[in-house]
Amino acid sequence: MPTHIWLNGKLVPPAQASVSVFDHGLLYGDGVFEGIRCYNGRVLKLRTHLRRLFDSARAIRLEVPYSIDQLDQAVRDTLQANGIRNGYVRLCVTRGVGELGLNPFNCDNGVTFIIADHIQLYPRELYESGMRVVTAATVRNHAGALSPRIKSMNYLNNILAKIEAIDAGVPEAVMLNAQGYVAECTGDNIFIVRKWHGRDTLIAPPLHAGMLEGVTMNLVIELAAAQQLPFHQFDLTRHDLYTADEMFLTGTAAEIIPVTEVDRRPIGSGEPGPVTRELTAAFHELVGNDAPED
Repeated sequence: MPTHIWLNGKLVPPAQASVSVFDHGLLYGDGVFEGIRCYNGRVLKLRTHLRRLFDSARAIRLEVPYSIDQLDQAVRDTLQANGIRNGYVRLCVTRGVGELGLNPFNCDNGVTFIIADHIQLYPRELYESGMRVVTAATVRNHAGALSPRIKSMNYLNNILAKIEAIDAGVPEAVMLNAQGYVAECTGDNIFIVRKWHGRDTLIAPPLHAGMLEGVTMNLVIELAAAQQLPFHQFDLTRHDLYTADEMFLTGTAAEIIPVTEVDRRPIGSGEPGPVTRELTAAFHELVGNDAPED
């Protein structure tokens, strides 16, 4: 439990970190957020996360009342105040207090808050043995209705798919878009590995499939390039997942976690594959030694 929350420019005890019941962030999910990791006191890709936050806010015409530099320092202050060198940060910006109608331009007193804590998204043993997932019946929000590249506070679409995963007795679910192509999981991006022209090749859905452009996803793509591992993005079906040699998920909270079964079908050998293990090792070496902050 954190001892301090950064709220509108001040570090306060959690009991004093309150948001009005009239805030449109609560009433309508009208706001944006970022989840951020720190390793050994270094905040992984902090500036990249902050730029994405501002892009999300700009897309929904939400004015962030602080600069990137100010929020950069605020994240560091919050981590220091809670004595966290290895942990997780949640940075949120709400539209603010408004009326019970939808008009966002009647809102004022927008709230910016930062929580620093520890997180363990999946049981540690699954990182070694791999995890089972299912395909959700809940379709990913249509990209023409709400861009998946906006990391908004409205996650009901993802939550409904997460409920399906829990009901199926697994930790995560694959979400398809309206055309039936693979988009992402409820909180993670998806990669598969297949032989392509005789070489192990990393493959992911394209952005237009309806996924959030993940910071950890892009970092893994960089690590793959450093290992001269070919990478492609194109539309994937469930059949592509079922017949993959390897599969893994990436996310800020999840890091890199192997998937060994989809819809009761084993992936590859049914165990985490060599490419997944190599990329995971490269990721942990990177963040353990000198996590890039930009």
